[in-house]
Amino acid sequence: MFRGAITALVTPFRDGRLDEDAFRELIDWQIREGVDGVVPCGTTGESATLSHEEHSRVIDIAVDEARGRVPVIAGTGSNSTAEAVRLTRHAKEAGADGALLITPYYNKPTQDGLYAHYRAVAEQTKFPLILYNVPGRTGVNLLPGTVARLAGIPDVVGIKEASGDLAQVSEILERCGDRLTVLSGDDFTVLPLLSLGGKGVISVVSNLVPGDMAGMVRAFQGGDLDRARQLHYGMMPLARACFLETNPIPVKTALARMGRIPFEVRLPLCPMRPENARSLDEALAARGLLPEGS
Repeated sequence: MFRGAITALVTPFRDGRLDEDAFRELIDWQIREGVDGVVPCGTTGESATLSHEEHSRVIDIAVDEARGRVPVIAGTGSNSTAEAVRLTRHAKEAGADGALLITPYYNKPTQDGLYAHYRAVAEQTKFPLILYNVPGRTGVNLLPGTVARLAGIPDVVGIKEASGDLAQVSEILERCGDRLTVLSGDDFTVLPLLSLGGKGVISVVSNLVPGDMAGMVRAFQGGDLDRARQLHYGMMPLARACFLETNPIPVKTALARMGRIPFEVRLPLCPMRPENARSLDEALAARGLLPEGS
């Protein structure tokens, strides 16, 4: 249902407010460059510092701007199950195609608690759900056995796996087979995950090079492994630069340097250290992504 190169969109701000024009232009550019879907209000979209009204508005804009050209998978996760249900219901009513739900963070539920959380959201929303496992941010790991249990719930259709553990990804694929679409949540593991049977990626670096990420996935799917590897290695310096500091600080800095959005993040995020910003500029320049004269 959801596969290919899917971009975890940044949320542009200007003077403290959502920059709706820049957001629409970013979505339209992503789609024209060939991505297979977009995710508003994920980690990269600074969902943690969006107000409830802003969160809803970002999803509304994404659905309106996509106009059915690609699926919109709305970030609707929370460490409160009731809040996750509310956000997911709004995404469904707004016309999104599915929801991405991060594991509840900070309160560190048990595996049984994680299962109960996702089951409750699925039962109360009746909407396609993608699980999101990123232990480095949440402090909890959604284990393969729990994922296999969740794959038995009809509306649980996929998982964004960002543990960085390919052995864990392999076990999920082994246990779940075709019952669950497995997507990489880590730009560095997309190609190996595809080789294990994964179906794509929800990507940060595709904010900057959407055509390359989409091209890599399609090359692999078309059997052109040499081309897929070429695109993989071509993106890796830029991907490393996107994680010199906490995501989405570098990718928003890069998009601003490319002239796509104004640079603005919300506290407690802050601008990059000068030495890291210089390294990011070098990676952008090497890919020809900076405007002439920069």
